[in-house]
Amino acid sequence: MIALLQRVSEASVKVDAETVGRIDAGLLVFVAVERGDGETQLQRMLERILGYRVFSDDAGRMNRSLRDVGGGLLLVSQFTLAADTSSGMRAGFSGAASPEHGELIFSRMVDLARKTHSPVETGRFRTHMRVQLVNDGPVTFHLRVAPET
Repeated sequence: MIALLQRVSEASVKVDAETVGRIDAGLLVFVAVERGDGETQLQRMLERILGYRVFSDDAGRMNRSLRDVGGGLLLVSQFTLAADTSSGMRAGFSGAASPEHGELIFSRMVDLARKTHSPVETGRFRTHMRVQLVNDGPVTFHLRVAPET
């Protein structure tokens, strides 16, 4: 499972003209489910997302997590993060989970996130989304929890 975290002062997702998810200060997280990902990977990734220290403390050091600051969480499925870009001029997606499995795991992640954190917003799976954000910093981190083999 791959996650791209961006610390934001605000972010939103639109499908067509409808805003389907919006947060103020917090984290916008793009998530890719890979083949072999299951409950173990999603639980570990969610723990990392909620606990990763990306917010400044009083000394200006990144020592505070999303849990610590109570910020918003906007989760957006993005299978392209699982692309193989090692050769050629076109990405391969053989490492990405099938759309059905990806949706199942991503939906489970959203459900678990909502049970342990608030607010949690999301995009809409398998749709063309327009994501708008104001990156705060900029601060962006790439996290990966290896799938089971």
